[in-house]
Amino acid sequence: MSELINNREHRQKILKEVIKELHEGKTVEEVKAKFAEVIKGVSAKEISEMEVQLVKEGLPIEEIQNLCDVHAAVFKGSIEEIHHPEEVPGHPIYTMRQENKAIEEHIENVIKPNLVRFKGNDSKENIFTLIADINLLWDIDKHYSRKENLIFPYLEKYGITAPPKVMWGVDDEIRAKIKDIKLSLTSYKGNKDEVAEKVEEMLIQIKEMIFKEDSILFPMCLDTLTEDEWISIYDESDEIGYALIAPEGKWNRVRVNVEQKAKEEINNTVDNGYIKFETGILTSKEINYILNTIPGDMTFVDKDNIVKYFSQGKERIFARTKAVIGRSVENCHPPASVNVVDKLVDDLRRGKKDSESFWIKMGDKYILISYFAVRDENGEFLGTLEFSQDIAPIQAITGEKRLMSE
Repeated sequence: MSELINNREHRQKILKEVIKELHEGKTVEEVKAKFAEVIKGVSAKEISEMEVQLVKEGLPIEEIQNLCDVHAAVFKGSIEEIHHPEEVPGHPIYTMRQENKAIEEHIENVIKPNLVRFKGNDSKENIFTLIADINLLWDIDKHYSRKENLIFPYLEKYGITAPPKVMWGVDDEIRAKIKDIKLSLTSYKGNKDEVAEKVEEMLIQIKEMIFKEDSILFPMCLDTLTEDEWISIYDESDEIGYALIAPEGKWNRVRVNVEQKAKEEINNTVDNGYIKFETGILTSKEINYILNTIPGDMTFVDKDNIVKYFSQGKERIFARTKAVIGRSVENCHPPASVNVVDKLVDDLRRGKKDSESFWIKMGDKYILISYFAVRDENGEFLGTLEFSQDIAPIQAITGEKRLMSE
């Protein structure tokens, strides 16, 4: 038996059976007992390979996602201890682990005690306290956004696609639950037990995600990403922000990204020249600042569905990081919306549509999101332009304005 357990292919086969048996309805304890010896010492990398293989064999991402928390419970305590290069304050993974600690402390020391008070007495004071706790917990969105927009693109480069898709789907479930709980509390209708149950379920799912990140995702990333890639992640993290804490000082990076330096030198040379258009000439610097001055977010995806460009205005609506450049547009959206994205781009490509628009409320903002097919003079499809704009100020316009403001 030990020879079989040490056989990589055999263990991979057994690990897939674990998930499939859970899918068929067996309990966590039944599966864990049956495969106790096999899963002992299983690595994060093997779990990743298992999920990739399951997707290749046709198991939908949503199925793995639904089993994600159970799957984590099966492997909890059995994942091998993996030694990595020393993590120092400021390193992206160090910061993410510190965020996870802060989130756990907020759950254990603040939300749970206040939830107990709410369950005992659903007074206005206790409701408002819980709302404040949940509002602060929403900071977790920044943690998840950095993970999805900065770390996942690099994992995809190395062919690691299934775990990020599963994890992103669960992140969105947690986001949705936080929003639903906040709505339930702000429009409280006396359904104390129902609200408390929602909060408890959400907290369990968040703690399971913390376990999956600390035990599976982070070790996998440290094994896979290069120093230069971590530098890029570090440099772009501030744009998205952090959850509950700030990084502990600056990360003293060891290496210089020689490739990036070369690109910067080339770009500096280009800045001194002009680019000719049909209706004029501009320098690349002028083009860059013109696009960034337009009041809205622009993203261009080429005909092969690869993200090629995004603008960086002063007041961005949606977070974008440089890691998205060169990434497939399908991997830039949550799994639940991929089908909509695919259908939209296909309609634009085939000429069924030239544009499509959506509009959503985001706090005080009213966001118009428009997609346009970009075609050349012969009608050949070159790609898709996404333009997002806060139209609330435009909708508020009344009457006429003929004089310049002071």
